[in-house]
Amino acid sequence: MSQVHPIEVESYRILRSRIDLSDLPPLTRAVTERVIHATADFDYVTDLVCDERALERGVGALRRDVPVIADVAMVASGITRYPVTCKIGDSLSARLARTANITLSAAAVRLAFGEAGPGAVWLVGCAPTALAEIISRQVEPALVIGVPVGFVGAAAAKDELRASGLPALSNVSEKGGSAVAVAAFNALLRIAKDEPDAAAADEGTGL
Repeated sequence: MSQVHPIEVESYRILRSRIDLSDLPPLTRAVTERVIHATADFDYVTDLVCDERALERGVGALRRDVPVIADVAMVASGITRYPVTCKIGDSLSARLARTANITLSAAAVRLAFGEAGPGAVWLVGCAPTALAEIISRQVEPALVIGVPVGFVGAAAAKDELRASGLPALSNVSEKGGSAVAVAAFNALLRIAKDEPDAAAADEGTGL
């Protein structure tokens, strides 16, 4: 089993010296702390919208090794310990985008669903249109981590995700991005695979 790097442990120690999230449910806390760790942005404490039961469902799905699908290559490349499908660079996605008059990200989601089917974990860190496609295609996800970033449609897409009733993790504001999606996913993956994390190491060492 891999060990947590001392720099990561120290980073968590500093984070916890500045904010106490011990009252949060365990999975919500793990996700929130890792997102703050990845972004150095404490605003995510109030910006993230976490549903503990949805996160539990996501962890259970990862323990069953369900498919994981990312909207863009930057999200997929940030995950090194779990296979991730991303169709953004597939020539079929480009062809579908042209013929169906949809964005490349939406086309990539549509193609990926054709392979993965229901029960997958979906990661959207860039494209609001990918999130809209997930909602409209009724993909029956195990979990959607929907944190697209930008001034055009991102906040509205996340509003629609929360209104859809799908099991989801999102945030309220226009910010987000690939790093946030990857951080949230990796927090859940560590728990699903019973891997050590810096938060536990921090508590155990008394640094």
